[in-house]
Amino acid sequence: MPYKAPIDDIMFNIEHLSSWAEVTALETYSDITCQDAEAVLDGFGRFCSETIAELTSIGDTTGSKFDGEKVILPDEFKTAYDQFVEMGWQSLPHDASHGGMGLPRALGAAATEILNSSDLSFGLCPLLTDGAVDALMLAGSEDQKALYLENLISGRWTGTMNLTEPQAGSDLGRVRTKAAQNDDGTYAVSGTKIYITYGEHELSENIIHLVLARTPNAPPGPKGLSLFIVPKYLVKDDGTPGERNGVNCISIEHKLGIKASPTAVLEYDNATGFLIGEENHGLQYMFIMMMSARFLVGIQGVAVSERAYQHALAYAKDREQSPPVDRSKKEAVTIAHHPDVRRMLLRMKALVEGGRALSVATAGLLDLAKNGSEEQAATAKPIAEFLVPLVKSFCTERALEVTSLGVQIHGGMGFIEETGVAQFYRDARILPIYEGTTAIQANDLLGRKILRDKGALAKEIMVQIEETETSLKSGSPQAISFANNLERARKAFNDSIVWLVDQAGDDINNVYAGSVPILMLAGNLAVGWQFGKSILAAEAHIAEGKNTAFHAEKIATACFYAQHILVECELEKARITAGADSIYADAFKDFATA
Repeated sequence: MPYKAPIDDIMFNIEHLSSWAEVTALETYSDITCQDAEAVLDGFGRFCSETIAELTSIGDTTGSKFDGEKVILPDEFKTAYDQFVEMGWQSLPHDASHGGMGLPRALGAAATEILNSSDLSFGLCPLLTDGAVDALMLAGSEDQKALYLENLISGRWTGTMNLTEPQAGSDLGRVRTKAAQNDDGTYAVSGTKIYITYGEHELSENIIHLVLARTPNAPPGPKGLSLFIVPKYLVKDDGTPGERNGVNCISIEHKLGIKASPTAVLEYDNATGFLIGEENHGLQYMFIMMMSARFLVGIQGVAVSERAYQHALAYAKDREQSPPVDRSKKEAVTIAHHPDVRRMLLRMKALVEGGRALSVATAGLLDLAKNGSEEQAATAKPIAEFLVPLVKSFCTERALEVTSLGVQIHGGMGFIEETGVAQFYRDARILPIYEGTTAIQANDLLGRKILRDKGALAKEIMVQIEETETSLKSGSPQAISFANNLERARKAFNDSIVWLVDQAGDDINNVYAGSVPILMLAGNLAVGWQFGKSILAAEAHIAEGKNTAFHAEKIATACFYAQHILVECELEKARITAGADSIYADAFKDFATA
């Protein structure tokens, strides 16, 4: 089934939820209008629908292959990537001083969704390059920026992130890759890295690996890590790729999904590396790239959910089966008439639109944190950092639910590969795992963003949510009903925060047993908050007689979310405050035996 970029909904979110007025008031973005944004995304949407979406089944059935020397992708991927680069799409959100289009991050987030809805395997390559650009922009030297950024931003070169090793996993303090300084100031990098997305391929002229390694005499643990640029081909003085560096792919993984995205095992054998910043600050620099990647992976969750929803909706509107349960017709009707199919479709729709709203809102805050005034940055940055793990994990965990519902709506045909919906389910399964599992995101949220300040930031966010509730209570009956549900969800969040902070000094295991539930509660509430803002904007448009059908549907979707999904916040509260003891019951003590 063809993919169609949901431009109307994307633009609604950009205009009303991305702090658009504040962002475009900044000097950086002062020349950009909503009309400009829509024109760019509309053009990109057509390109992705016509070119990238055609890769989905090709990549899944053919996959990437390793012939012992190089990684081979389907020919169609190379053709599409060349067009992607030629049209300048990689450059959308990046700094104009290095060849980017310099568009707001909300547009970059929207473009990431459109690209990854079209094909998740293809979209991963530009996504990792975006992360490398962000890391070099913030931590690279001026010479490094001049040498690498223009080609990365154009897409002629691609970027990777090299953290994980066979013995390390997510515990980066156990990284063993070594970097010994050479006489010329470069470093000889040696070691093995695993799970490197697009670590080897022939799509681009060069691959710029950002590699965590340990210098001689570095302190143990994560504080002893440094970050290095290790190009696949060393770059000559004229800025073109030169001789092959000492980094080689020794295998690629055989995976459940995203089969055309090569996940490489890379061997570094005295490869020439270039230090980024200072020694022993590598994890700090890499975290910039990780933050970017985590945010974008959350958007991938929205993206694959949108694709699954479009498939399910089209099938449900076409597939005829059984008379309606109210017997209003004797003949079979399309399954979209049946109550439970409608419930599943609306759950998919609400989770997709809610995840999109949350990611676009977070993108706007990230822009204000980076480019805003000192006062704007001070306000936006902590909230953005609080929301990033929610975007990453809430949206990817819900993607598993949405893609599973897509299979269910197709019935037995959903279990058949030819329909394509099983692929979305398989592809989505990696999203809550890579770039930090859901538990890692939850531990970060709980430890660094809730317990560290005893819930102060969370309470500040709740004040803003309460302001939205107050505004809603002056609106229509639908808005008032939504406000009441949002209020109950906020109170469940507040009660959970109070309990977690109070218990932290007594039994930290019990507290962290609730880390994923508090993340899911917070994500659910944050989406509800954005839906509340959406109702306010939609009702204002309806009052003005503007596009009333679209805005009425937006309000109805928000109300469904409140009645069917937002109510789950109280369930998560119960898991947090009453469910911890059973996890550490004596009956399960054998779980922790060696």
